Amino acid sequence: MSLTKPRTMPGVLELLPLDQIAFMEMLDSIRAGFERYGFLPIETPAIELSHVLLTKTGGETERQVYFVQSTGSLNKGGDPELALRFDLTVPLARYVAEHEHQLNFPFRRYQMQRVYRGESAQRGRFREFYQCDVDVIGKDSLSPRFDAELVAVIYQVFQALKVGPFQVRVNHRMLMRGLLEHLGVADAEMQTLVLREVDKLDKRGVDHVRQSLAGGEIGLGAAAIDQLFDFVGFRSANVDEALAKLEALPDSNAALQQGISELREVITLVRAFGVPESFFAWDCAIARGLDYYTGTVYETVLTEHPEIGSVCSGGRYENLASNYTKSKLPGVGISIGATRLYWQLREAGLIGSGRSSVAVLVTQMDPALFAEYAELAALLRGAGINTELQLESGKLGKQLKYADKAGIPFAVIVGPDELAKGVVQVKDLQRQEQFEVARDELVASLRVEIEQFRAMPLGPLGESASEQS
Repeated sequence: MSLTKPRTMPGVLELLPLDQIAFMEMLDSIRAGFERYGFLPIETPAIELSHVLLTKTGGETERQVYFVQSTGSLNKGGDPELALRFDLTVPLARYVAEHEHQLNFPFRRYQMQRVYRGESAQRGRFREFYQCDVDVIGKDSLSPRFDAELVAVIYQVFQALKVGPFQVRVNHRMLMRGLLEHLGVADAEMQTLVLREVDKLDKRGVDHVRQSLAGGEIGLGAAAIDQLFDFVGFRSANVDEALAKLEALPDSNAALQQGISELREVITLVRAFGVPESFFAWDCAIARGLDYYTGTVYETVLTEHPEIGSVCSGGRYENLASNYTKSKLPGVGISIGATRLYWQLREAGLIGSGRSSVAVLVTQMDPALFAEYAELAALLRGAGINTELQLESGKLGKQLKYADKAGIPFAVIVGPDELAKGVVQVKDLQRQEQFEVARDELVASLRVEIEQFRAMPLGPLGESASEQS
């Protein structure tokens, strides 16, 4: 019988153990940052009812949805009843509407789960990926203070990830819409088209966007385009400069007045929330092309690696669950595509493999002493030290090579001589050093050694400092 070639489908990220540890540590850092600000976890099913999930999608989004059918439903024919979630926002809307009377508002939730999209197979695009979302949902109203707090949340998370300098950039959709109305573009659909083009500035460049705004169904005049580009060209990481720019804007319509007022509050409070000005900027070019954003919008970039693009984005929406309830539920949220972020950071050399979660390998010098080795392993595990016990006999050199390849930093070695003397040999596989310790002092000694090992910095590719030298 011919063998089937083992391979994963395109668009998934499957990692080796030490890389998986690094990815899980990244998720743990994100989770800790969310929880530090009082957000609570939820999970929703990977599979939702199709008619609920696709209430208001259409277009490109619906073409990317994976539908789910059992063999029985296939035989019955008809449209698929179930589908895999393509993001965490639509399931959140369903969740809040379904549990509205059991939730405490403002509802602060975080969610870190896999989502599924039928992306075309290409480098860096994933069909299955982790999304890490945090949102605050209000009942009837929600203060702009929550918008400002999310900047502090992003700052907390990316500081903990230690990926180098970054900047959280914000803007306000009502400012953009108000400015367009001031320039004579009053139609909401036409405003949306303009915002979508402005959102392409970083990817397509000024000339492309200018041509798109001047031609086709938009047809803006040269003077209006010049004024629009003068506005979107403004970016300031200085709070006082940003506030002065806001005060100089015209307030000729309600949208501009609302945008100025709310963004002023956000910019002022960001400083009060303890975010250094070097990590924050008002960037007038950020439009966020998605239609449901109605107020503050966010994008976060690694300042030394702009080629990576936005690593965290989101914004304010007026009514999250309008398709499922008559209640008004405004909200604000951000999302981190963790799988893509990890892949990008690894490709840029900013993150490497993690350390093994196993700290000690108890080797097997003499098969006749196996019961002693099992007792040693039980002693270490009981003391909270992650320990692997060598269950099969073999040459000591081979066992030590196994530990080294698995990333286990310490090996415990006991033979008849050590047993008679009541001592244990400990081999530090990173420094290639070996020392002897009394058996009853083994736990205390290893705790010190492991703590020192964990404190050693990892290099850009995951090696410890001793390995690099």
